Amino acid sequence: MSKNKNDLQLIAETPFLRLVQRERWSFAQRPQEISVVAIVAVTHDNKLVLVEQYRPPTDSRVIELPAGLAGDISGKEDETLQTAAARELLEETGYTAENWKQLATVVSSAGLTDEKITVFLASTLTKAGEGGGDESEDITVHEIPLDQAEHWLAEQAKNHRDIDGRVFAALHWAKAV
Repeated sequence: MSKNKNDLQLIAETPFLRLVQRERWSFAQRPQEISVVAIVAVTHDNKLVLVEQYRPPTDSRVIELPAGLAGDISGKEDETLQTAAARELLEETGYTAENWKQLATVVSSAGLTDEKITVFLASTLTKAGEGGGDESEDITVHEIPLDQAEHWLAEQAKNHRDIDGRVFAALHWAKAV
């Protein structure tokens, strides 16, 4: 194992993930200095916009917030978090947003990775495209009335859909709009 910055030892590395160790704890990192953004998107008629896609680590379709990486596109490594959030919202859902508010930066899974996710609220949405992701993604877009979202999520769980935990936090933020 080789020494890395911040007293980390490199255990293994792929183009997309790095496994490192700090003292007796091993965890995953992204190899580049890339940030993650997630979007709580609320339509003018109070619907929460969620996405669903297959995720290999869980071998299941997962209900999630629209989200993605900032700084992962060649030539745009210095894009702002809000710019990345706007790009991901359009790409995944087909929506643009007039109003943006940074809500929080949260840890993804503190026992597994040092990754942090910056969450934005996007409102005053306009449908500007189809969504569905890029050529490597197969994303289904869901627009759920906020007053029915908890019931809808419970039904999805009964139907063996996994639900990302940030969706439940999004319900709190969306209802505060």
